[in-house]
Amino acid sequence: MRLPEHAARAVARLEAAGFETWAVGGCVRDSLRGAAPHDWDLCTAARPEEMQAVFAGARVLETGLKHGTLTLLTDGGPLEITTFRADGAYSDGRHPDGVRFVRRIEADLARRDFTVGAMAWHPQRGLCDPFGGETDLQNGVLRAVGDPDARFQEDALRILRAVRFASKLGFTVEPETAAAMRRQAARLDCVAAERVREELTGALCGRFARRALMEFADVIGTVLPELEPMFGCAQQNPHHLYDVWEHSARAVEQVPNIPALRWSMLLHDCGKPACKTVDENGVGHFYGHPKVSREIAERILRRLRFSGEDTARILLLVEQHDRPLGDTDKLVRRRLSRIGEARFRDLLAIKKGDAVGQGTHPDNVAQLCITETRLNAVLAADACLSLRQLAVDGNDIQALGLSGPAVGAMLRDLLDAVLDEQVENTRKALLAYARTRMEERHDK
Repeated sequence: MRLPEHAARAVARLEAAGFETWAVGGCVRDSLRGAAPHDWDLCTAARPEEMQAVFAGARVLETGLKHGTLTLLTDGGPLEITTFRADGAYSDGRHPDGVRFVRRIEADLARRDFTVGAMAWHPQRGLCDPFGGETDLQNGVLRAVGDPDARFQEDALRILRAVRFASKLGFTVEPETAAAMRRQAARLDCVAAERVREELTGALCGRFARRALMEFADVIGTVLPELEPMFGCAQQNPHHLYDVWEHSARAVEQVPNIPALRWSMLLHDCGKPACKTVDENGVGHFYGHPKVSREIAERILRRLRFSGEDTARILLLVEQHDRPLGDTDKLVRRRLSRIGEARFRDLLAIKKGDAVGQGTHPDNVAQLCITETRLNAVLAADACLSLRQLAVDGNDIQALGLSGPAVGAMLRDLLDAVLDEQVENTRKALLAYARTRMEERHDK
């Protein structure tokens, strides 16, 4: 390992003042596994007032001083520096009631959640690893520090954090740790919705999302109980090889790791269990499931406090995931006009993921690639797809004698005609078409 210059300077400054200081946590874990750390955290024997004295005159944020944390602003990025501490009781199952400052790094590491994050490193002293984190990191094992039930009782969010790590890193959760996650999962009801959302989003966006979703479906069901009917719900349909949950988990991993797309994929079939019927031949059907899936998804997204923008995007994709995108240029233009290029491409990604997740008809993906080619051709032709692109506007239509809502209705008629290639998008052609439409309506 090698500390970046801004972190090395902070360590040197603290130690010159007589305070033992280490790099700690995720930056050590990531460095040991060959990944570039997103940020660097330091842990020190200096108490908050002593840190303030050491960094007098520097740019610092003191918002975490109550718990011994100071953020040092450097040209190389912010450094979070925390006093060695032991946590008090966790009455709310999420935050310590108080902290006790200690003088040994080992005591600080003992309060952390998983062994792979309970390591510290110093440029001269090397690695401090009292709980075997390096071995677990090499073996791809996620293990709680000490008693796993105690760790999850202290902070229930650690349960979802374990799922996120399993999804992101592909680690196997050590059996006792996994069992404790399930025993303590009910405690997740005390965790803020925003924190649940962020951990689940991290899990969904991991490289090994399918594996994590399958292994910890029961844990996820604790915070998303609306999804529990999906578990083991057989589809009994020649288009599907897997039950609803496994299909969704496989589909999640097939779309880009963009949060809105991954959430859309997780939720796209959540209404299927409620809609399932089986015909006389034993074939399962799920009529109307996109609408029901949207209703369920909306409840989940509202509870987890998604932004309005993300909610609208996800709900559109859930509701429309089963609708054809268009197998002709005309249909592609119409769909583009309604939802725009960004959502069209989103739906292409969702439908590809859905198709792969079915495990039965790989030719469906080929058809979607043809649709994508059509989309690109329509866009390259700079076709008129919106009212703003029409060669006439409301003033032109008013000059023909229309007023009020009739103006907007005529403009929409003109756009439909252009989309259907019934008329060219030129001012002369559009005005002639509008006059003809007015005469036809007058005759009626």
